[in-house]
Amino acid sequence: MDPYTPRVRPGGRKKNLTLSTREYNKITGTIASVRKTREYLHDGADGEYVKGSHVSRNGRPRGSTGLDEPSFIEEASFVRAPLNSRVSMSPAMSMGKGKGKAESLDRVPVEIQEALILEDLLFVLMGIPGTYITLPPDYSPEDEDPLEGLRFVVSSSLDPSLRDSVERILPLATYYTGICSFIEMKSHLDLGLVNHALCAALRNMLKDYQTLLAQLEHAFNTSPTFTLHKLWFYVHPTLHTLSLLYQLTTELATADDPSGSASSSSSPNTSDAEEEARNEALGLGGAKLKAVLNEIDKNGHEASGIPVKGGEVLAIIWDRIQVMYGDPTANTLYSALLRSAGKPYVEMLQEWMRTGRLVDPYEELCVKESKFIDRGTLEMDYTDEYWERRYTLRDGSTLGSTKQNLAGVPPVRAVGGRLPGGACVPPFLERWKHKILLAGKYLNVIRECGIEISKDSSETNNQEIFLDDEKFYKVIEEAYTHANHTLLRLLLREQQLIPRLRSLKRYFFLSQSSFLTHFLDLSHTELRKPAKGASLVKLQSLLDLALNTDAQGEDALFREDVKVTMAGSSLYEWLDKVLRENGNFNDQDGTDTQSASHTSHRSKKKGEGDEKQLLASDTLQLDYTVNFPLSLVISRKTILRYQLIFRFLLHLKHAERSLSTMWIEHTTLTWRKPLKLPTPRPSLSRPPSRPPSRPGSSAASHPPTPQPPENDWRTDLENWRKRVFLLRARMLACVQQMLAFATFEVLEPNWRKLEGKLEAGKVETVDQLLREHVDFLDTCLKECMLTSRKLITSCSRILRVISAFALYNSALSKDANRALATGESPEWVQQSANRWEILGRFETNFNHWFKVHMDCIQFYASSENVSLLPLVVRLNGIKGPL
Repeated sequence: MDPYTPRVRPGGRKKNLTLSTREYNKITGTIASVRKTREYLHDGADGEYVKGSHVSRNGRPRGSTGLDEPSFIEEASFVRAPLNSRVSMSPAMSMGKGKGKAESLDRVPVEIQEALILEDLLFVLMGIPGTYITLPPDYSPEDEDPLEGLRFVVSSSLDPSLRDSVERILPLATYYTGICSFIEMKSHLDLGLVNHALCAALRNMLKDYQTLLAQLEHAFNTSPTFTLHKLWFYVHPTLHTLSLLYQLTTELATADDPSGSASSSSSPNTSDAEEEARNEALGLGGAKLKAVLNEIDKNGHEASGIPVKGGEVLAIIWDRIQVMYGDPTANTLYSALLRSAGKPYVEMLQEWMRTGRLVDPYEELCVKESKFIDRGTLEMDYTDEYWERRYTLRDGSTLGSTKQNLAGVPPVRAVGGRLPGGACVPPFLERWKHKILLAGKYLNVIRECGIEISKDSSETNNQEIFLDDEKFYKVIEEAYTHANHTLLRLLLREQQLIPRLRSLKRYFFLSQSSFLTHFLDLSHTELRKPAKGASLVKLQSLLDLALNTDAQGEDALFREDVKVTMAGSSLYEWLDKVLRENGNFNDQDGTDTQSASHTSHRSKKKGEGDEKQLLASDTLQLDYTVNFPLSLVISRKTILRYQLIFRFLLHLKHAERSLSTMWIEHTTLTWRKPLKLPTPRPSLSRPPSRPPSRPGSSAASHPPTPQPPENDWRTDLENWRKRVFLLRARMLACVQQMLAFATFEVLEPNWRKLEGKLEAGKVETVDQLLREHVDFLDTCLKECMLTSRKLITSCSRILRVISAFALYNSALSKDANRALATGESPEWVQQSANRWEILGRFETNFNHWFKVHMDCIQFYASSENVSLLPLVVRLNGIKGPL
């Protein structure tokens, strides 16, 4: 007979005979938990273990040798020890030291009660619950914060006199367990070297406390006269010390944001974090959005995600010293902790200030390095951006500016109002933070130039220095001075800074303008084209030709660094826009002349599209290429100032050249041909009246000069030519006086002052060099009338009238030729009226804006810019028509 083989029903075997993985794990876990509980349960009466247990009476597993260590899980007191908080404990182990439940002390003599309670206290002061001093009944390890320490309660059956003494001593146990929990929690690697050093110092201080407890235990076991009052006598000084430590650890623990631990535990994707850090360092978009997202998390709480570490820890300790300054014990204790915790901070600062290397693996210092910014990244950008953005302060503050760079600065703590982590600068380093930053920056510049930096061999280099020591500030000052002198010597001697500045003066300030005259003569045809139609390649080749012809000696060294560029807008429009929005040039860099102009062009209305197109002569400017590290001094911001002054001088020079060309035209026969004038006779006729002047003009202040009779064409033509000569001469005199004032009375004296300071060694630091250079340029801009909107407007209108008059020169010559050819023909009367009308418009506009310009100059010269007084004297001679 064949063996019976049951048939497999579809789905039946899986449903009735097997369990899912989740159900199987749940059942086996429950069985293991019950078995483990039964093994360790004991009888409350005599300590006998349950039958079948694998643990014998002496605490050793059955079948084990005597060399095996007994399990400490049998004693609930050891499980309650602060350093064993990670060991789980069953509810059966929550009370006692393995001796069963505590008996009532009502009928026990006071002497016996004191002995029993002394024994319990020695356990409790170590954080181990005793028999009569236990944890509260509602105590739950999951609900309690270990950083607050354990709270113990005394048995109600204890004598009241003893209970009062015990309750005075019990805070020691709370302080001790709280400090131990703080040490255990803050000793993690990611919390930084300052926290590690602080925990080591706290652990050393607790060794004295533990030694005291060992001595008290020995006295309790050996001395029959050891009482509770003696115990209080010995621990009373320690109570104040541990309370101070407990207050500090509590403040450090609560200084973090409530969501800080949660946000730090859930770290974002590594690639996303690196991409965000790269964009933040490079200043690429989304800075404002990221700042908002950093401040608000999904729950609406502040989420800095930065634990309390580095400078924030030192700041909290320093604040505790200031608050507890009247307590000698607190002052001594906190000062010792500040020295110990600040030791790695000092070492990192010394490494940064003496070698230029930033060794800050846990981001604890106030100096931040943007590793994604290097000179390769900024190869197409300006090298001073590397200097400004590679190393910065974490709090976003910048030297010499009240504005902060808030990109990448973490939000302020909700508790305490401090910046988190390394962004918090300790108060005692607040006035030194910029010197700390610049000392390392200067050494980094030297290192990147390929020069090896030798460590400073000063006396303080081999001594141990602490944060609260006066020597520490001396070290900062010495390191800052040493780095300054080293970099300054490199710039002045090896990098030839002074010859570089002289070449800038020659090319941008036109100290020797023969090359510019030659260049304007060669490129006059190209400069008369629209700005978009001019060829930069052709203009650059013409500039090279002019420079190669005129450059000699020292000037020929750097002529290849001068380039021709085109700005996107008119000089005066851009100046007016910048002064209207910002009020100064401190926040502008070399790209703003292009970006601001393109923005203004895009924002123009459709109705303004018919506006006259800019010529190449209006947008022409020079650029200058400087390599690192000279780009720190000749940065894009300083080159922008050079360009503004050059464009202003170029406009004056171009207007002077146009008027000079007009004067050459006026020396021809057409303008100089003598006419036989008739004998003058009285006449009541009047010359053609001028057209009505535009509102606000000063034409009424300069009434038209009476003209000869209309029928006398020779006299009329002669007077007309004289008026053209006079207007051209006044315009030329105005331009020449403004150009002479700008070059001889503004640029040259200020340059002499700067050059004298550099050559005489009066500039001792790089900071002073940068400041003197920028101040020199700002002074030149102000005295050249480029920092006042009213002066810029009036000056631009004068130059616009002069340019229009020079461009109309060919039409004036045609009118003069036609007048000589027609003579007394009938067409003469109409042509004469038209000529006088056009000339009157030019005179009216020039007189009006010249008067406005003079009024503005006199106002500013008498109120805020005394240096304009020489210009007032120069222009007074050409106030009105002669």
